[in-house]
Amino acid sequence: MAVQADTVPAAQASELKNRFRIDHMVDEVTLVIQREFGSAPVVIIQPDGSKWYSSRHPQEVKWTDSETGDFINIKKPTPGPWQLTGKIVKGSKILLLSKLAIDVESIPQPVYQGERLKLRASMLGDDLKLRLPGLSYMMQWSAKFSSRQNKEDENFAAGTISVGSYQDNGTALDERPDDGEFTSNFNLEQPWGHYTLIVQAQNEVFRREYQEEFFLSPMPADIEVIEPEKPTEQPWQISIVADANELKLDQSFFELTVIGPAGFQANFSEKLNGVAKKALTLTDVTEYGSYRIKGELFATTKTGREIVITLPERFFNYVEPPAPPPSAEEMAERAAAAARVQEEEAKSSVLTLIIVGNVVLILLAAVILLFLRKRQSLKLALAAAAKEAESKAESKDGEVRDIDLTMPDEELR
Repeated sequence: MAVQADTVPAAQASELKNRFRIDHMVDEVTLVIQREFGSAPVVIIQPDGSKWYSSRHPQEVKWTDSETGDFINIKKPTPGPWQLTGKIVKGSKILLLSKLAIDVESIPQPVYQGERLKLRASMLGDDLKLRLPGLSYMMQWSAKFSSRQNKEDENFAAGTISVGSYQDNGTALDERPDDGEFTSNFNLEQPWGHYTLIVQAQNEVFRREYQEEFFLSPMPADIEVIEPEKPTEQPWQISIVADANELKLDQSFFELTVIGPAGFQANFSEKLNGVAKKALTLTDVTEYGSYRIKGELFATTKTGREIVITLPERFFNYVEPPAPPPSAEEMAERAAAAARVQEEEAKSSVLTLIIVGNVVLILLAAVILLFLRKRQSLKLALAAAAKEAESKAESKDGEVRDIDLTMPDEELR
């Protein structure tokens, strides 16, 4: 059985130079140490002087370190004086704990789809809430919804759904960072039905789990778009509806925003004033295009719980109507215009053919003329070449003899 260890006050830790003593009755102890942000993990010095490091320690020692501190679990620690070395934040506490647990706030009933739900959780050390700067860096919180497989429910066969976590960082619904209060940040836009909430807080040193059965009720309000029969003559409308069996209608109101084309935006704040259904007229919707409606419900349940619900977005399209059919005179005029266009196109086609034909003839004549000229030039060149060849042949036969024409014929014989 584990025995509670002492918690060393900040003053004592400072005076003793981060020394503390573990009694022989302690079977298990967990050290929670706050360091300067970004500094190296501490070094543990045992009573016999041997050292443990975050990267080198016995297997039975579990150690997780973060930017802000160390979380160390030691089973059957050696009794005696221990010491830590490292950049421990001045004025902080070295917590020696023998029992760790988590405390989780229950889900209220009824709880609704789309509701903004603020639940708290905290870590307990020896039944006391732990409050340590940087603790959120050392712990990881998660929340899941597990369907209980009721066939009549919308979430039948939905399985296990991750819906968010808990944070202690001063964001979203968390009020202050590092105050030890971890605040839920859930997405409740899930199918309605019976679930089991599973909350886990863990790191490398330990793991704790909390489970609770609950029913996620259907959304108790809705918005509907009412399209007019004659959109060009009648305005569009939004119908807001609330469940009188779930809500106090005199303490419930809607906040709506309509977003449209060309930067259009219209805001509505409408109280129900005891009625379950009201219609809002969208007189400013005059431009054709797509529109989107976002909204929230602020209400009080029949049980007296104040709730905020994010309503599902709605969309509608204001489409320009088709033009009326043309009259007989317009049809005749359009037909005549089409005939004139066809006639002009035919004339243009004929003219184009004539021009193309003439161009082709001109080109063909030019080609023929060029061919004939080249042929004549070739003939002349061939004739000149033949004459030159004949002249050269005669010169090769020898010189021609001189004849004396005064000599008698006999002598010539």
